[in-house]
Amino acid sequence: MPESFRKIIHIDMDAFFASVEQLDNPDLLGKPLVVGGSPDSRGVVAAASYEARQFGIHSAMSSFKASQLCKDLVFVRPRIARYREVSQQIHTVFRRFTGLIEPLSLDEAYLDVSANTHYKGSATYIAKAIKADIKKDTGLTASAGVSYNKFLAKLASDMDKPDGLFVIEPKKALAIIHDLPVKKLFGVGKVTAKKMHRLNIHKISDLARMGEAQLCQHFGKQGSYYYSLSQGVDNREVNPHRVRKSIGRETTFTQDIYQRSDLEQHIETLLVQVIGHMQKHEVFAKTITLKVKYHDFTLITRSHTSEQYYSVKEQMLPQLMGLLDKTQAGDKAVRLLGVSVSKLYAENRSKHDGASKGSLQTRLF
Repeated sequence: MPESFRKIIHIDMDAFFASVEQLDNPDLLGKPLVVGGSPDSRGVVAAASYEARQFGIHSAMSSFKASQLCKDLVFVRPRIARYREVSQQIHTVFRRFTGLIEPLSLDEAYLDVSANTHYKGSATYIAKAIKADIKKDTGLTASAGVSYNKFLAKLASDMDKPDGLFVIEPKKALAIIHDLPVKKLFGVGKVTAKKMHRLNIHKISDLARMGEAQLCQHFGKQGSYYYSLSQGVDNREVNPHRVRKSIGRETTFTQDIYQRSDLEQHIETLLVQVIGHMQKHEVFAKTITLKVKYHDFTLITRSHTSEQYYSVKEQMLPQLMGLLDKTQAGDKAVRLLGVSVSKLYAENRSKHDGASKGSLQTRLF
């Protein structure tokens, strides 16, 4: 199907973990709240309510730093089983409208409604109905983005949060995206963004002006991908059976680290962040990998694969300490550490496929 005839909806629950906690405990409504570990135990923020976000608090921030930003901050331990239960309710709503659902995590998914006959095929009205059903069934709000591909739909869902609905039509796409910063592009992280800034690429329009050939000179094959996105083109299909290949976090230090105790602390912090994302994506892992870059930029990795699936810190942290023993960290100064997991198993992988039957409507949005 030509991209311009596709109708993709991206649904993203609003501050999902924190909103569930406020739903279940009305005394928490209106209060700055984070779901995550205690600031006394080197915990990490898994989710922040919108009240907490006003203080600059965000996910993956250390709980200690979050507590410094807001003295009245309320900390709640994660309840993954409860979030999974609500997520299942949300996916029940999705299946009323389409079988083409690609879950990204417990609180986020793509839906392809190209062949949907609900509401005369209008993706905008379908998105409104999905939001209304989620609110009725769970008491929670969701934001929706509607467009003709995944990149633009996800971009749109972030345009009008919370409880928003934003539509990017084909004829308006370039005008909307070209003024956005390059970090809004899927796949552009901090490192790539910095490289783009050094090349005087700050907005998506700068990528479009540079052209595909020149981008490929600087970014290899990814240059073609970035150029396509700058033209509003994204041919990725909504994949109901998508499973992540790996999950990882890394940090580059402003000053090289020599002390083993400091390295162990940073590894534990990275591991907690990785486990948080494993829980959010409902996956277990067999392989755990430690990445170390020394002061001389030599990069090494050490991995361990278990016959059992990893899921908790008590299992994984001793393995990482063993991997650290197999490096020269401590003898040589370290400038970067990374922790990742792979050989993943998705416990509740979606088994629904196939689109709703019906002819393609001429009305796209």
